[in-house]
Amino acid sequence: MTIDKVLHIIWAISALGLIVLVLLHSPKGDGIGGIGGQAQLFTSAKSAETALNRVTWILAVIFIGFTVILSAGWLSQ
Repeated sequence: MTIDKVLHIIWAISALGLIVLVLLHSPKGDGIGGIGGQAQLFTSAKSAETALNRVTWILAVIFIGFTVILSAGWLSQ
């Protein structure tokens, strides 16, 4: 398995994760609590929303970074 294929797999996983996390965001600020009740994992809705925002930003940076790397053709040399 080449580095190109590994990056494509990570890129696809980050894209799917990003889609799921964006769909979890609630326009009313409910976040994860709006899906099926309050999340037991977090102590408050504010901490759940903060954690969701952080993970979403991390996946967005990974997705955009890998998009630039893969589309530029730097690895195909």
